[in-house]
Amino acid sequence: MNMTLPPPLDAYLNAETTSDTAPLANCFAADAVVRDEGRTIEGLEAIQAWKKDAKARYQYNVEPLDLSQDGAAVTMRARLTGTFPGSPVELTYTFVLAGGKIASLEIH
Repeated sequence: MNMTLPPPLDAYLNAETTSDTAPLANCFAADAVVRDEGRTIEGLEAIQAWKKDAKARYQYNVEPLDLSQDGAAVTMRARLTGTFPGSPVELTYTFVLAGGKIASLEIH
């Protein structure tokens, strides 16, 4: 689907295409919080470790399906395809942006 993404989300999706976690510093704030799979991950270093682990375990790809924005909150529905039970699945990503970066992300 052709959609215009806010720059931090564009950077996040570009980071999803590689196993290198360094590009996450371009999209997440230093004190960002991620909630995924019942866990809360706090801070850029922990987010990079979470992403490295998830990529290694699930070898997944993210395909954005639709996007809506209400102020600083951005909701993206995406299809994940990978090596996990039930693949592919559709998940909702709820981002909160601040200062040109992702301040928080909740995946459900």
